[in-house]
Amino acid sequence: MYTTKFSVSAPRNFSFWRTVFSHGWCSLPPFKVDKERHTFERLLELRDGTLVHCVMRETSTGFRVQAQSGKPLGDSQKKEMRDQLRACMRLGDDMAPFYAEARKQKPFRWVPRLGAGRMLRAPTVFEDVVKMICTTNCSWALTEITVENLTTKLGKQFNPAVDGAGGAEYSFPTPTALASATEKFLRKEIRSGYRSPYLLELAENVASGKRNLESWRTSTLPTEELFKEVRSVKGMGDYAAGNIMRLLGRYDYLGLDSWVRAQYYTLHKQGRKVGDKTIERHYAPHGKWKGLFFWLDMTKSWYNHQFPF
Repeated sequence: MYTTKFSVSAPRNFSFWRTVFSHGWCSLPPFKVDKERHTFERLLELRDGTLVHCVMRETSTGFRVQAQSGKPLGDSQKKEMRDQLRACMRLGDDMAPFYAEARKQKPFRWVPRLGAGRMLRAPTVFEDVVKMICTTNCSWALTEITVENLTTKLGKQFNPAVDGAGGAEYSFPTPTALASATEKFLRKEIRSGYRSPYLLELAENVASGKRNLESWRTSTLPTEELFKEVRSVKGMGDYAAGNIMRLLGRYDYLGLDSWVRAQYYTLHKQGRKVGDKTIERHYAPHGKWKGLFFWLDMTKSWYNHQFPF
């Protein structure tokens, strides 16, 4: 094994652990949190197929990385590795305008103070979309099982030995790897149920070049048009598309599901159920930031803990 060490600088308003635990992605492989060692890990696959196991630790100016690879990494590979991690941690996002809005509103002044608001995402939009489809109409426990199966049965195996840590790690499957599976395999071995044909169609379209999901992160389309494009992927309803939009840096949609609805009822209606339009009206004054204000409102209790789940 070959080891590469480097540090990543972050903006002053960046919070390492607030970003890691911004939502449930941190508990889905190839991401992994080691609470005992206070590390955040990710197995990356570079464009040339090289696997790199990265262990990140918080520093006062960002985070440092200890990475292992089967062969020495060239300069371009090191740059790609760094770029992938920066994308995951949203270091290129300018949060200043959002924090300026948050400071104007007493209930949200805690947000810039804690450095909250950056939403962890995968290195690729493809992975984010596949995982989002795997969250639809099922329990979080089943989502974890499905994503674990996707990585261990369709990803590539890597055996790291960083700081004495052992055990095999698996990369997230590429579009080509997922497209090579059958619907029967996905239903039986991955346990993706009715989502199986959606995952296959998505993977086939991406692998063939019919869909370019990665362009969404730099798209200049108006937000409403981009939402329609995301929504056009089979298996992506309003909930899933709204959540993907947050991972693209567009916060105009709430992405309502049963969990956040229940949270809203408890926080704002003493447990009384209300319609989705009522929830939408509540956050409408936040304009283009409403989806992010909404999510932070629903998860505020998480920020009382370094490891909320």
